[in-house]
Amino acid sequence: VQLVESGGGLVQPGGSLRLSCEASGFTFSLTDMSWVRQAPGKGLEWVSSIAPMGLTTSYADSVKGRFTISRDNTNDTLYLRMNNLKTEDTAVYYCATTRSAYRDRGQGTQVTVSS
Repeated sequence: VQLVESGGGLVQPGGSLRLSCEASGFTFSLTDMSWVRQAPGKGLEWVSSIAPMGLTTSYADSVKGRFTISRDNTNDTLYLRMNNLKTEDTAVYYCATTRSAYRDRGQGTQVTVSS
């Protein structure tokens, strides 16, 4: 399993970012995928998940209505659109396979929300 995240950066409160995750080494189109994050000094926090065909999604209450998870099974890519970002969204964001309990995850991409 190989997962490579990108798209993080520094953004002001209220801003937007779109994270991407390129997957390889497994059958992406058959795999439930998730985004998780880790804020400084805190544990891993689940953010969102999406079923293999993309018809079912779920979100943590803290991001519901602001974040949108999606996937492109043709290109084996997972996305996370983040709108109306808040300072508490600052974290390293990882894409992961849900079945691995998020142990199979990439190197992460840093998202910093600050004015």
